[in-house]
Amino acid sequence: MDSLIDSITQFASGSTEFLALVARSSSVKSVLKGTILHRNDEPISRAFFVRKGCLRSYSIDTKGKEHIFMFAPEGWTVGDFVLDSQRKAGLFVDAIEDSEVEVLDTALMENILQLKPELSVGALRMFRNRISVLQRRVIMLMSPTAAERYEDFVTAYPSIVQLVPQRMIASYLGVTPEALSKIRGEIAKNRQQRS
Repeated sequence: MDSLIDSITQFASGSTEFLALVARSSSVKSVLKGTILHRNDEPISRAFFVRKGCLRSYSIDTKGKEHIFMFAPEGWTVGDFVLDSQRKAGLFVDAIEDSEVEVLDTALMENILQLKPELSVGALRMFRNRISVLQRRVIMLMSPTAAERYEDFVTAYPSIVQLVPQRMIASYLGVTPEALSKIRGEIAKNRQQRS
């Protein structure tokens, strides 16, 4: 999917009210690597669809340690999605490479569904990657080994394994970069022995 905004507006069917809503609730932005798009203490008001590049969402604990919640490569949506819009965000969102994103007002989907309820199936499909990866992530954090979590990461994010720094992958998995290096070495060694 090249553009979420274009996909949404194709359902406008000549509705000027619908097109005006999308125009008011979205914009396209180019961001440089390292740009923070959303901070954890800001009100929850935006989501980001990645046209090009890669974003991540993460938290920082009271000791200053970073915990990566998820990555968002091209075609994915990231933000702090909660049911209570009055609550402040718990996640940061930043660019891990130069990126082009569509900034969406989180109320947009709610308003679109009020105007066009038939889009609810499409809205769910839009979040399919996010829902699937997060469900697997929760399950994977319950019991599998770090090596199994790494292999699941590779399956979930095949396009960014080489793009993302090892320290970020380690943070996502909940291990140290040194432990991740050892895991990767053991996996490579096991694959070599099977060949």
